[in-house]
Amino acid sequence: VSQVKKNPSRRETLSNMMDSEAHEKRPPILTSSKQDISPHITNVGEMKHYLCGCCAAFNNVAITFPIQKILFRQQLYGIKTRDAVLQLRRDGFRNLYRGILPPLMQKTTTLALMFGLYEDLSSLLQKHVSAPEFATRGVAAVLAGTTEAIFTPLERVQTLLQDHKHHDKFTNTYQAFRALKCHGIGEYYRGLVPILFRNGSSNVLFFGLRGPIKEHLPTATTHSAHLVNDFICGGLLGAMLGFLFFPVNVVKTRIQSQIGGEFQSFPKVFKTIWLERDRKLTNLFRGAHLNYHRSLISWGIINATYEFLLKVI
Repeated sequence: VSQVKKNPSRRETLSNMMDSEAHEKRPPILTSSKQDISPHITNVGEMKHYLCGCCAAFNNVAITFPIQKILFRQQLYGIKTRDAVLQLRRDGFRNLYRGILPPLMQKTTTLALMFGLYEDLSSLLQKHVSAPEFATRGVAAVLAGTTEAIFTPLERVQTLLQDHKHHDKFTNTYQAFRALKCHGIGEYYRGLVPILFRNGSSNVLFFGLRGPIKEHLPTATTHSAHLVNDFICGGLLGAMLGFLFFPVNVVKTRIQSQIGGEFQSFPKVFKTIWLERDRKLTNLFRGAHLNYHRSLISWGIINATYEFLLKVI
């Protein structure tokens, strides 16, 4: 102590050290709450596209599932619309929504990924890849469609539950999954090749043409007019793509209706169906008109709901 009193410089040094230690122990002063909140706001904004896609899919499946079921019967058996409707009538109202859980799970998940991943990957590629915007967006669309194919097992089980030939084998989604388990993991992914081709190609066309089509529609000045334009834009694209990829879905349905046995290639199954239907395009596209109208309604609902929720959330 006596040394400190004799040496003023040392006393000042000790005083400064004590002040700095006290300053370190003090709790930090929150000078700006925005700095702490902004990361959370950004995270919510990033998830918006996923949430909107999920809700749009739920809305669509709940409304259009009975139409999809009629179309499925036509794709699988090559029967007329009237005969497919009679099949569903014989099945009864109790079985009308049988099999809705897999498409509900599959569609809500895949459409969330479709819209969300497309936006995220587009931004990521544009920042890190020196390429034209149409190229980066095209790659983002293909990658989003490829990621969707992870959920092929849900589409596989949906096919089995909608096929009346399997009604006596299992009655719900859980039983259908268990029935495939003994055949190995590959059994869940029957039909993966046509799904990958369909998802990637249709995503590129959907996201690439959605903007230009909307630009050619009458200018919307009200919220309801925007909703109508979004419905028309999505509906036209969905109908066109549904018709274009209809034969791919026919082959996919046939592949996925099988349980066990040989894994047949896409060309081989297509050739079998082509011969069964007398080598006529009209027979191959049987049910395409109903698919056209279903896709028109489905993608109209999806696009309108998605764009509406983007503005609301």
